[in-house]
Amino acid sequence: MIVVGVDENGLGPRLGPLLVTAVSARADERGMRVASSPASGAGAARLGDSKKLVSYTNSTLGEAWARALLPDAQSPDALIRSMSLDPYATLTRACPPDHIDQCWHAPEEFAATGDAVDAVASDLRDLARRGLHVVRAEVVVVCTRALNDAAAAGTSRFDVDLHCMERLVLAARAHAGEDVTALCGKVGGLVRYPPHFGPLSEYLHTTISEERARSEYRIAGVGDVAFLRDADESSALVGLASLIGKWARDLLMARVVRYHQARDPSLPNVSGYHDPVTARFVSASALARRARGLPDTCFEREKARPRGQ
Repeated sequence: MIVVGVDENGLGPRLGPLLVTAVSARADERGMRVASSPASGAGAARLGDSKKLVSYTNSTLGEAWARALLPDAQSPDALIRSMSLDPYATLTRACPPDHIDQCWHAPEEFAATGDAVDAVASDLRDLARRGLHVVRAEVVVVCTRALNDAAAAGTSRFDVDLHCMERLVLAARAHAGEDVTALCGKVGGLVRYPPHFGPLSEYLHTTISEERARSEYRIAGVGDVAFLRDADESSALVGLASLIGKWARDLLMARVVRYHQARDPSLPNVSGYHDPVTARFVSASALARRARGLPDTCFEREKARPRGQ
């Protein structure tokens, strides 16, 4: 069987991209139980809810997991490009030519130690011994401009998140060549998903359950797709997706910060979330951004619109 864990990072911030990440694994019956249960044993210290295991100032654990899965990548940028569902040309298509470096200038070096990568590689071997063979990780990067363009067209960031999850599930299905079982984080507390489907709207579906804690569907030609509350805590595979996505989002957010600090070194390091330090960063950089001709739509997200359930 193929099981896929899918989660988002950066749905609610003020600055920076939305990342949606999928991790696929081959699993027997034991492995399915491992994938759909919280991480246990010694590996639990390195696998689980990214909000509890890492922070904006240190998300290198996610880097270590990504490097263990893609050991040939020679830089963080190469690692993200290797995982990206979209090619670089698509990711940069809407970028103002004079400001492409805000998001895609990539001078970084790896930060996770070799020991950290070795530790999670050992965890991957342990998961395989327990019937869960993790085989691939993929991400969808949705930049601020894309989120704002979607909002202008009447598509909320919640629907953007859901549609990215759908794309990743379909990509996993195509790669596997067989139906998959997908475990996804809940999107904005939604209970009924089919009215909001994008890519999956073309497929026939049967509702298995629709509850606050779990909404699950059998989708013809795709497999079983479940949306779980607190999935990154309850599913080891979703937790792994969350950790990798957290690292990738923090890396891309740090590029935005460095781009503006190059003009004004007094600007603080920020997470991009709705906090006083981020608010100060937005305010203090405003004049320089206007002088440089950086469109606001490429810098700050429009306020979230309420959504119906």
